[in-house]
Amino acid sequence: MIHPTAIIDDGANIGMGTVIWHFSHVSAGCWIGANCSLGQNVYVAPQAVIGNNVKIQNNVSVFNGCTIEDDVFLGPGCCFTNVKRPRAWFRSSFVPTLVSKGATIGANATIICGTTIGQYAFIAAGALVTKDVEPYALMAGVPAKQVGTVDKEGNRDDEY
Repeated sequence: MIHPTAIIDDGANIGMGTVIWHFSHVSAGCWIGANCSLGQNVYVAPQAVIGNNVKIQNNVSVFNGCTIEDDVFLGPGCCFTNVKRPRAWFRSSFVPTLVSKGATIGANATIICGTTIGQYAFIAAGALVTKDVEPYALMAGVPAKQVGTVDKEGNRDDEY
């Protein structure tokens, strides 16, 4: 299902069963897997890769250099960067970011490019991730620090 207000460029690769909601823009050359949900006002850049069963909430941009593996949840307004030292007057190289299988990124969290979010990690709402995150880590704060661990379902399973 693709909402009539969504813009899907020719050459976008979209898997079966994926739903794309209001005012979203999916660029030519991107790859979106099967059974995904892209909320309102989601942007997917030409070289972005999104796996299967990914849920992207409203107002998220998945830029060039981002790879989102299977079963990831991206909360409303979470933010990815893709350039280390942006300047208006010149183009920089995109720095890759990886969000591994099953990870959760909370609402309004910011992920600085060049980082890897480990499998099933949980990034709290509003966190600022500046370094790689271990699998199953619970991260919170600005900058984000590990405050615990979680299981596959996102339940806290530690006495951190």
